[in-house]
Amino acid sequence: MIIRKSRDQIEKMAQAGVVVAACLEMLRGECRPGVTTAALDAKAEKFIRKHKGMPTFKGYRGFPASICASPNAMVVHGIPGPYELKDGDIVSLDVGVTLEGWVGDGAVTVAAGKPRRLAERLMEVTEASLKLAIAKCVPGNHLGDVSHAVEEHVEANGFAVVRTLVGHGIGRNMHEDPQIPNYGTPGEGPLLEEGMVFAIEPMVNAGTHRVVVGEDKWAISTADGSLSAHFEHTVALMESGPRILTLRGSMKAPGLGTALPLW
Repeated sequence: MIIRKSRDQIEKMAQAGVVVAACLEMLRGECRPGVTTAALDAKAEKFIRKHKGMPTFKGYRGFPASICASPNAMVVHGIPGPYELKDGDIVSLDVGVTLEGWVGDGAVTVAAGKPRRLAERLMEVTEASLKLAIAKCVPGNHLGDVSHAVEEHVEANGFAVVRTLVGHGIGRNMHEDPQIPNYGTPGEGPLLEEGMVFAIEPMVNAGTHRVVVGEDKWAISTADGSLSAHFEHTVALMESGPRILTLRGSMKAPGLGTALPLW
């Protein structure tokens, strides 16, 4: 069942969302050669708690960290640790914040130093596919319209969408109905209605769409070792169109001026 939110509830989710966005912006500035993913995690947790939030991921189904940090061929769910970013690396950063019982979720992929052209194109295409999907988040459309927007743009540019991982509804819980694949058929799936809130997150590989699970049972990487990128926004469907809740500066937050589910 897709849980629709009231305008007041969406405002509360936006409070969490702006902390997510600000945290990701902070982390973007910290991603440079020599920095460990553990250091990024520590900074993120300190930032989230400073702004009166709770790191949603920490302890979720046993996940040991506050963020996911997934470099290069790692798609998602990288556990931060001793890995030092190298010049030219890309790293996907996924942040969840719970604030007063409501969850915001967002992700970006950034470069440490000077990325290769392939990595730049991969990030550009993935982020653009997210924007195209968000544009389809309009009452009266279908979920398949959102999913297809990602698939069409990604494949037209020679990349592959991960098919065994999905986006999701979001609210008081990080994962709610519906599952949101990054491929689909226009006009199919649930009818979109005002008050629905989605975490839309293209996960795109430079090579095959296939992925493998790491020995830690968390990290998911490309099966062929190719690069991967991940972008995500929390989006509310309003009568006037989509509202991105994980945009930096959109409002003042406290202290700030049958697919495999993603977990």
